[in-house]
Amino acid sequence: MKLIGRFLVTTVLFVSAIAFVWQGAFFSNSNAMAAPGVTLIATADAGNAVKGKVSTDASRAKNFIEDTKDKVERTAKKNASKVEDADDNGGFFARKAKKDAATIVKRAEEDAARTEKAVDNTKKAVKSTVDKVKDGLRD
Repeated sequence: MKLIGRFLVTTVLFVSAIAFVWQGAFFSNSNAMAAPGVTLIATADAGNAVKGKVSTDASRAKNFIEDTKDKVERTAKKNASKVEDADDNGGFFARKAKKDAATIVKRAEEDAARTEKAVDNTKKAVKSTVDKVKDGLRD
């Protein structure tokens, strides 16, 4: 019981000391605090610049996605072709390689479509947020 009491007293003193130091350090330099009278100025130009940047970045992302999809498809087809060439009579491995290549191409197209949709959704969300902020500041 005596040990628990000492532990509690030590903990309370330690937490109090931290709080005291924290308050002293936080309020000693008031230059770091935000001035309460400063108003936020957001211009229509800034909002339009953000929208333009989002559109540009979305286009770049879509181009990257398409390039990646094309490279995956080419590689899958090339690997299937190599296996087919190695297996002269079109045996099990050649059929399996063709089937795998078709699956890879299909999944690459599905993944690319999903990713492009996510890019579009993000672009719409950012533009919507910019419009809401601009409308909120206008009121």
